[in-house]
Amino acid sequence: MQPETSRKEEMKYVGVDIGKRKCRAAIMSAEGRIVKELDFTNNSDGIASLTLLLTMDDRVVMESTGPYWLDLYNQLDQLHISVVLANPLKTKAIASARIKSDKVDARILAHLLRTDLIPECYVPSKEMREIRSLVRHRLSIVKLRTMVKNKVHALIDRNGLKHEFSDLFGRAGMQWLKSVELSGLDRLMLDNYLMHIESLELQIERVDLEITSRASFDGDVKILLSLKGVNVYGALLIKSEIGSILRFSDYKKLVSWAGLAPSLHQSGDVEFHGSITKQGSTMLRWMMVESARVASVFDSRLKAFYERVARRRGDQKAVVAVANKMLKIIWFMLTRKEPYESVDEGRYAKKLKSLNG
Repeated sequence: MQPETSRKEEMKYVGVDIGKRKCRAAIMSAEGRIVKELDFTNNSDGIASLTLLLTMDDRVVMESTGPYWLDLYNQLDQLHISVVLANPLKTKAIASARIKSDKVDARILAHLLRTDLIPECYVPSKEMREIRSLVRHRLSIVKLRTMVKNKVHALIDRNGLKHEFSDLFGRAGMQWLKSVELSGLDRLMLDNYLMHIESLELQIERVDLEITSRASFDGDVKILLSLKGVNVYGALLIKSEIGSILRFSDYKKLVSWAGLAPSLHQSGDVEFHGSITKQGSTMLRWMMVESARVASVFDSRLKAFYERVARRRGDQKAVVAVANKMLKIIWFMLTRKEPYESVDEGRYAKKLKSLNG
């Protein structure tokens, strides 16, 4: 058996500066000496050029820069190479304090890893990462469909055409769009737009089947569906973003992580609460706001709360306040493994009333 001290001497610390197309790695020895530096493309071939230089004794660190870290993380994880995902905001603060540099590059990441100064980000399990990819894939298709629909609206307006359909892209509206008389080029463009929309609709249906299948096996999703304003897609997205609720010791930490907590400014003994921080999970914050819009209409207590806030602060801030409150309730639901009961007979009605904004 190899002595522990010998293994530690052989261990390499690898900092990776992640980019959309190109990455840079700095490989550092246990003594802090740069052994090798290399640039590689952020794809399978490029990542392979890095992993060929590593062993399971080595440790790798990278920042959670958008979605660009995911492929490298997954491949390193599959090879059982220890990999740490660094919090970019905290890492920058530590780097500037310790190394007097605002730029966190591959060398600095490797050095911080070697000296055990990396503030780690939460990394969900492989299953949760797959579910995140699934729900985000659906969102990207929906956004693309919206873009194409906007092109159709623009073309119809440009030709001065009027319609009385509540849903222009429903069955009757699509039949009208396919039959309306237009000039040759506009007809060609409209036909292509409509075919694109139909294709995207089929893609969304396929993704929804997979989402429903995944959701049916998740107990937390079933609990979340008891909350008004949360559908199957929303419940799976919320679960995939939160992961295990046990990593949040109280509801305040969950709300803060979602970026739905009011910012706090202090001047002497005076505290000022401003707009929400918008730091944390963008996807969870977006979904909570979308769910809050629905809950503000169909949940009687949340509707009353929305109306009170809206009278003082306006619609948008009222919706955000409802999203904040709903996320607090979600913490209790998932922690206790209990569904949200009706507002008239449920224990959450009292809890909901006690949670301010």
